Formats: sequence, C-alpha cells, structure tokens
Amino acid sequence: MNPISLLLAPRARPWLPLRTSASAPNSARAAAAATRLAPARRQHARLSSPVLAVTAETLSLSGGADEEESEGRFDWLDQWYPFAPVCDLDPAAPHGKTVLGLRVVAWYDRAADDWRVFDDACPHRLAPLSEGRIDDKGRLHCVYHGWCFDGRGSCQFIPQAPALGPPVHRNSKACVAAYPSVVQNGILWLYPRADAEHRDVLQRKRPPLLSQIDDPSFVTIYGIRDLPYGYDVMLENLMDPAHVSYAHKGLMRDPPALSPDAGAMGSLFRWTEDPGRVEFDVEGGGPVKMKIEEANVDGFLSPQENGSHYRYTAPCIVSISTLPVEAEAEGERIDTAAL
Repeated sequence: MNPISLLLAPRARPWLPLRTSASAPNSARAAAAATRLAPARRQHARLSSPVLAVTAETLSLSGGADEEESEGRFDWLDQWYPFAPVCDLDPAAPHGKTVLGLRVVAWYDRAADDWRVFDDACPHRLAPLSEGRIDDKGRLHCVYHGWCFDGRGSCQFIPQAPALGPPVHRNSKACVAAYPSVVQNGILWLYPRADAEHRDVLQRKRPPLLSQIDDPSFVTIYGIRDLPYGYDVMLENLMDPAHVSYAHKGLMRDPPALSPDAGAMGSLFRWTEDPGRVEFDVEGGGPVKMKIEEANVDGFLSPQENGSHYRYTAPCIVSISTLPVEAEAEGERIDTAAL
C-alpha cells in the first residue's frame, strides 16, 4: 500500500477519497471516481497531536499494479523547505510564517544554541505562539496565558496550575508539535512532519546543498517578497522564459531591431523561418530551444544553447548558471541564482 500525504491547514479536516468501484484499472481512475461522504458520515484524518497540521494516512486505493506505478511519485511531505535566511531572523523573538500551507513559528533555543520550528498554535487556546516572546529562561512563552515550552515542544510551566498540585504541564496534550529543523548554508530549513518517527530524519535525508552560499568568492544577496500565490507557481514562472516578452511587456527592454542580423533571441527565427510573424508579434517572442539531459521526480538539468544551464531541484530550488555544467564540475566560478 502507498501512503497518500494529506496537506492539512491547522484545525482543518479533509474528506478522504474512497473507492467506488473495485474494477478501476488504476489509481488515477479510482481517484477520479472517488466520492465524498455525506456530511453526516464524514471521515476525518486522525492528528497525532492536538494542533499538528500535517499527517499521512495509508489508504488502499488500488492493487499491486498501481503500487509499481507509484514508486516514482513525488512525496511532497518527505522534503525539506526553507523557512528564512538566518541573518533575517532575530534570535530574541519568535517568527511566524506559512510554509506549505502550515502556520509555523521559528524561535531560537538558547539552551541548545539552535533554531526550532513549532506549530504556530499554543495547545491551550490555539493562540499564535509567534505573537509571544522568549522568556528570561530561554523558553518560548505564549502571549495569551503564559504557558512556556522548551526546544522539544514540551510544556515547562503553566502559571494557572497550583504549585503543589499535580504536574499537569507534563501531560502530552500540553505539548506543541515540533518539526525537524536545521540550519544549512545560512538558511533555516524545516521538514513538514512532526510525528516521532520523523524526529531523526536528518540521519536519512538532508536539505539540498547550496555550496555557493558558503563560498567566500561569491556574493550572496537575499530577498524575500510576499506574493499572492504559492512558491510552486513562482518556480514554474522562473523556468518559463517564453512568457517574458508578453507578461512583462513595458517592463523589460524593447524587442530587438526587426532585422535578420539583430542577433537576439527569436529574431533570427522570425526572419528565416516565419517572416510573416513580424507583422503580428511586435513583442519579440519566439521559440526557445531547451535540451533536457537529466529528468526525474527529483528535478531536471537543462543546458542552454548559449552555454548556460538551468537546474531544478524539487521541490523548491531553481539554479540558473551562466557557465556550462562542465565548468561547475571542474570547480570554476559560476554565477548562480537560487530560490
């Protein structure tokens, strides 16, 4: 059986797809034929903690043939995602962000001299922990009722609990979900599964290595912008040069002179292979030839005609180099833009 990863917003509960026909030949048709249960009979994914935002349920949607087909499928939850460059994070305060649909908070754990990433919701009343503070003992302090948490997500103090009463702060329901996190290449990364079985994921899988960031011969410039769409749309846009002449009309430089020897992208094609195109396509677009040398569920490598190359490392890194791949292998300096 194959695990189907369900991305859940905090406190959201999905409807799970069910098989409606045992004769469906593959999982794609089974999913297409799936139906939602009536409201009175909804099934909910069981969360491993009160405010855990991500879970994976193992559903039997198909037979052995489909299991073989799914071996090459991309698991969106079995990946590392960047939270922010560490240089942009204040270690004296918590920082909230939404990553992969998850509301999370990053904070600096002085006791371990390391950054932590938690669910951005206190298990008491779901107040955002990113609105809290770091107390004088280095614990994450909820701004609503003062609950305090250590770097493992365990509650260390409940002000309203009697000092001589039972240690209610040790109850598992008083814990906050802690995601695996690591600082690599000056960037704080998080792994979007907080279950105990994924606690040691670093021993099995690390974030993608961006060696240029740590190379003193390179100049690294970080930029973060809030945009009204997901990073997956942004990455697809960066890997799509054909849109530039049209989507950025008026923002980019004017199209090249319409002559056979203009020497710019698309101009030679426009005159030699499709001369009538010039009359209608004033933006200066044209075919872009791309060669794919490597391609699988983990990304692709595409050398360009001008000697540069594009490299996509799933799920969230695009590298655009101005030198050939061979130069990178030989250790030559390469100007690279990575996201």
